[in-house]
Amino acid sequence: MKIDCSTVVDRGRYQDAVTPWERESWRAAALGWVDGRLAAHGLRPDGALEVRLRPWSVLVRVPVVGRTAVWFKANPRASAFEGPLTAALARWVPEHVLRPLAVDATRGWSLLPDGGDLFRAVLARESAGPRDWEALLRQYARMQCALVPHADEIERLGVPAARTLDLPEVFDRLLAGNHALDGDRRARLEGLRPRLAEWCDELASAGVADTLDHADLHDGQLFRPAPGRFTFFDWGDAAVSHPFCSLRVPAERALERHGPRVLPRLLDAYLEPWTGNGRTAAELRRAAALAWRLSALGRAASWGRMFPGTSGTRPGAEESAASLLELLAEPPFGSG
Repeated sequence: MKIDCSTVVDRGRYQDAVTPWERESWRAAALGWVDGRLAAHGLRPDGALEVRLRPWSVLVRVPVVGRTAVWFKANPRASAFEGPLTAALARWVPEHVLRPLAVDATRGWSLLPDGGDLFRAVLARESAGPRDWEALLRQYARMQCALVPHADEIERLGVPAARTLDLPEVFDRLLAGNHALDGDRRARLEGLRPRLAEWCDELASAGVADTLDHADLHDGQLFRPAPGRFTFFDWGDAAVSHPFCSLRVPAERALERHGPRVLPRLLDAYLEPWTGNGRTAAELRRAAALAWRLSALGRAASWGRMFPGTSGTRPGAEESAASLLELLAEPPFGSG
């Protein structure tokens, strides 16, 4: 496979980001690997490549003969677990995820089939309502429930551990390692530490086991192959943490489209699979409010998983600081 003038390269707003794509030897090795993996599946490339470069990934759309396309993804070392995790999820919960065509765990490479329409594209062309968001949250929660027995295995794949009772230590590491916070903002976060520890203790006492948290489940991170059915992908920000930390991102996107009145319906849809075992609806809603706030830690941590060489004080430092400051904001429901 060759790079030519028809290859489209999209850098978005990260024009100064340095990725492996800039190295000719790396490109040759990566595209040679794609060629070999396609051949193993009886496929061959056909058409111009589309390359999307971000500080946290290299993504290449490869048209192939007889089907729409396949996608090559390269992760930096800190999120090289994504390929093995995607393969494991395809074994454990195949009805909810993509099955990779190939994975190179050592190099952080994966080759994925096309999943169809992004939910974002469906929203752009159809008058999708709150029921679509309720369906995706209910399906996602059921997948998380199914993955609870695999939490330790997920960690062994290299997925970061951010267990509920360990989140105060996660907070400490993130705060100590972030040099973008000025004195006032740092002091406000340091003053929050005792309350944060109390939130974690209370959340753990709710009795909902830690499992896989996608940590960035927005409408561009899932496919909608059919009405009411969704396929989840892009696990580079994932962690083993409290499952309810996953709720915030999709709920915020739905709130942007449908307003605050939709939130109770979204909560009911997401929490329904977690009912039982003596847990009341009020207890689950309280746990969701705590996790909503604590989910900021997962996003703050994920900003450090970048290729080295991104311009700035430190890759993702400002973005991570902004996420940490979200800990200070009250959730839009319940009390924190």
